[in-house]
Amino acid sequence: MTDTMNRLPLFSFLWPGMLWLLAFVLVLAAGYAWLDARRRRATMNHPALKSIGFAMKGGTGWRRHVPAALTLLALTALIFAIARPQAVMTLPSRIKTLILVIDLSGSMRAQDVRPSRIRAAQQAAKALIDAQPAGVSVGVVAMAGAAALAQAPSHSRDDVTAAIEGLKPQGGTALGNGLLIALTTLLPDTTSDAERLMNGGDVEQAKRPGAAGDGDPATPGSYASGAIVLFSDGENNAGPGAVQAAQLAAMYGVRVYTVGVGTTEGVVLSADGWSARVRLDEKVLKQVADVTGAEYFRLEDAAGLKKVYRGLNMRLAFDKRDQVEVTAFFAAAGALLAACAGLLSLWWFGRVL
Repeated sequence: MTDTMNRLPLFSFLWPGMLWLLAFVLVLAAGYAWLDARRRRATMNHPALKSIGFAMKGGTGWRRHVPAALTLLALTALIFAIARPQAVMTLPSRIKTLILVIDLSGSMRAQDVRPSRIRAAQQAAKALIDAQPAGVSVGVVAMAGAAALAQAPSHSRDDVTAAIEGLKPQGGTALGNGLLIALTTLLPDTTSDAERLMNGGDVEQAKRPGAAGDGDPATPGSYASGAIVLFSDGENNAGPGAVQAAQLAAMYGVRVYTVGVGTTEGVVLSADGWSARVRLDEKVLKQVADVTGAEYFRLEDAAGLKKVYRGLNMRLAFDKRDQVEVTAFFAAAGALLAACAGLLSLWWFGRVL
């Protein structure tokens, strides 16, 4: 959730001044209580009224209060509707393009996740692709010491799956470059800012219009038409920093979900005459997700694969939060309560109210 959404009230009114009408409901409630007390006194002072059917007409016990209570609740709901209530709600995200960035660094050959980190990442990526609606196009960025677009965004699941299966571990890790290539693929307008960052520039120099289109940076997470998913063990030794790239993505409102592949304990990896312990570095992956208003997931075993797939798919499908006017809900509730009050009164006492 972005900082802006966190600052919004969960529930508010566009016309709060209309809530003064609730005083009318209180007056009606007080009037009903006074009339009911007066009727009780009259009944007690004149017991003969019971013998001529007064109690049958007025009702006895709790039933005689139900229609009045429902009527007051109906009026309250309708007054809320008049005040035009709005609530912060999670809505379906209309994602059109999804870019997957897959880490191919040498550390991804580690087998602390079976059968290996790279294979686990590929399996998770393919499961995520299969779950996307037909209208979503998916692209793949291969990232090692350099980054390149392995598959342009396509609606063909076979082409995307083939591109993922063809990825092989390489040397070096450039998380920032991978994210920048994904960002420019998703939003070509970011190319000049991404190139500046790749050439040693500062993200603060990027003053291009964001998703809002007004010349100002967009709210992180506000770009609803696309998202980036990064599969990596978090280690980085080349190119611009991943957090810098994430800051640029955040300026354009693009969310970057991160999936940490591996274990924090790590494993000793031997290759080409050298040995080193490679661990999952969660810190940078969490920072990337937080900066862009997205979320971090951890993939460390077979059970985690399903958890990551389900969590990511749910976030991609329902991760758009916005203030929505809910006037219709209160208007419908008021009408339903009023109808129930009238029907119960007619059923029990032979009159509408």
